[in-house]
Amino acid sequence: MLINTDSKKAKKHRIKSEYAAIAIGVLLVVAIPLLISSNYIINLFILAAAMAIAALGLTIALGYTGQLSLAQAVFYGIGAYFVGLGTTKWGMNWWVALLLGLIFAALIGLFLGITTLKVGGRYLTMVTICVQVVFALILANWVEVTNGADGVSGITRPSFIVSLNTSQRFLWFALGVLLLVTVFVWKLKSSRLGRSMLAVCGNELAAEALGVDSLRIKVTSFVMCAILGALGGGIYASGFLYISPDSFTYTNSVEILVMVLAGGSSSAVGTVLGAILLTMIPEALRQFKDIYLVIYGFIIVIITIFLPEGVWGIVTNLVQRYIKPKPLPHAAHPLEFNTGETEDMLVARNIGKHFGGLKALDGVELVVRKGEFHSLIGPNGSGKTTFINVVSGVYTPTFGSAVFMGNDISGIKQNRIAKIGLTRTFQNLRLFRDLTVWQNVMVGSQREGGTEEEVKDRAMAAVEFVGLYDLVHEKCKSLPYGHQKLVELARTLAGKPKLLMLDEPAAGLNESEKEELVKLLRRIHNNGLTIFLVEHDMSIITQLSTQVTVLNFGQKIADGDVKSVMKDPVVVEAYLGKMEVSFE
Repeated sequence: MLINTDSKKAKKHRIKSEYAAIAIGVLLVVAIPLLISSNYIINLFILAAAMAIAALGLTIALGYTGQLSLAQAVFYGIGAYFVGLGTTKWGMNWWVALLLGLIFAALIGLFLGITTLKVGGRYLTMVTICVQVVFALILANWVEVTNGADGVSGITRPSFIVSLNTSQRFLWFALGVLLLVTVFVWKLKSSRLGRSMLAVCGNELAAEALGVDSLRIKVTSFVMCAILGALGGGIYASGFLYISPDSFTYTNSVEILVMVLAGGSSSAVGTVLGAILLTMIPEALRQFKDIYLVIYGFIIVIITIFLPEGVWGIVTNLVQRYIKPKPLPHAAHPLEFNTGETEDMLVARNIGKHFGGLKALDGVELVVRKGEFHSLIGPNGSGKTTFINVVSGVYTPTFGSAVFMGNDISGIKQNRIAKIGLTRTFQNLRLFRDLTVWQNVMVGSQREGGTEEEVKDRAMAAVEFVGLYDLVHEKCKSLPYGHQKLVELARTLAGKPKLLMLDEPAAGLNESEKEELVKLLRRIHNNGLTIFLVEHDMSIITQLSTQVTVLNFGQKIADGDVKSVMKDPVVVEAYLGKMEVSFE
C-alpha cells in the first residue's frame, strides 16, 4: 500500500507547527527587552537565560539519557572563567575565549564520561559531587590564576553585528542564544541520536539489544551537557561583567538540577520555563526577608513531589487530553524480512558459562540453519536463557565460541552483535515504558540505517504487521501486557534481523493471545526469517518448530526434528514426564 500523499501532508503539517513554535520564540526574544525598562529586571532575565542554557545541557544528560550529574556548575564556571580571564588577563577576543571555554569543558566532560559512565548510577553522582567540591576549592584558592575570593571584574561584552555594550542589547543576544539552544535540544529529542538517548534512559539492556552503543551515547550526552553548561557560564560572565567563586558551588549545581526537574526533565521548553520561574521566584519572595527561603524550598518540594513531570508536563497533559495527535501515515511498503546469506546461521561450539561453581552451560553445541524454526527447551534452570544471553553478547562465555554468519561473536558487545543481524527479545519485558509505541519501534528501525523517511516507513510497516497501528501514540506503560509483547516483537522486526531469538514470548499470555502469537510467528517464519525460540509451552513448540534442542543441567541431551525429540526417552524422563504432547 502506497500512501505518499498522506506522508507529505503529515510532513508539511509538522513543519508548519515547528515554524510556528520558532516564530513565537523569536517574537518573545524581540519583545521582552523592549517591554522592560528596569535594569534590575533586565539583569534577572540575563541570569535566567544563562541558567536556562546550562540547565538545557543537564536536560540532555538527565532528561534524555538518565545520567544524574551534580557538577553542572563546574562547566558553568569553566565557561564563565574562560570568558572572564580571557577578556581581562589574557587579552583574548571574547569569541575566542568562549570557544576555548567550550572546548575545555568538552574535554573535561569527555574525560569524566569515559571514566565514570561505565558504572553510572550513584557512582556517577558521587564522582560529580567530588568534582564540584574540588572545582570550588580551585576557584577559591588558586589566587594567581582565578583571583580567588576577589573574583574577576572588568569583563567585556562581545560584538555581534553591533556592539552589545548595553544591557538591553546583551539581553537580546542572550535570549537569541537561548532560543537557538532550545530549538537544538528540542529537535535533538526526535533525531536518531535523541531516540538512542531516550532508549538508553528507558532500558539500557534493551537499547544494546537493538544496536545502540549505550556508553558512546552516554558520553556524547555528557559532553553536550558540559558544552551547554560552559556556554551558559560565558553568557553569565558577560552579562554581569563580574564573576566570583560563590556563583559556581555545589548549591548552584543543585539549583540547575531543580530547574530541570521543576520544568520537566525531558522537555526543552519545560526546562526554560523552570529556569525562568526559579530565577524570578526568589526575587519576588525577598520581601518576606527571613522566611523567603522556607517558602521557596516549600514550592520546590511541592513541584518535585506532586508534579513529577514538571510544570510543562501539566501543560502538555492538558493539551493531549483535548487535542488528540493526528494519525500517522501508513507504511508505503510492506515489512521486509532478511533471510541471511549463509546456510549455517549460528554455530555454537562447546559453549560453557560458569558463575563461580555453578555450571549454567557446560559444553553446549548446536547449529541453527537458514530458514529453521529452531526451539530450545528444557527444565527451569537448564541454561536456556543463559545460552541466549551468551550468544547475544550479554554474557561472555567461560569457554567455547559462537559463530554467526561466519563471524566469531564470542565476547563481542551486544550492540555490535545486534548490528550484524542477531537480535532478541527478553523473558522479562524490556520496553522503553515512558515512550510511545511509535518511539519504541523507531529505535529498532534505525538499526538498519537509511534515510529518516526509510526508518519511519520500516517502523510503521512493523507496527502494522503486528496489528498495533491504532495504538502508535500510546505510551507502552499504559498498554495491556499482551500488546506490550507485540511492541517488543515489532521493535525487533523493524531492524530487519537475520536471526530472531525469542525468549519466552508466550509467558504471561492467555490462551487466545497464545493462539494469535502462534499465527504471528508462523507468518514471520513463512516470510523466510530464521527464528530461535525458548519456550515452555509445548503446544507452541510442536506447532512451530522444525528443529528442537533440549538442555538439562547446562548440557545438551537431545537434538533433532520435533517428533523424534519428543519421543526420546531421555527427554521424556528429564523434562516431559507424563506431559501430553500433540503434533496437530
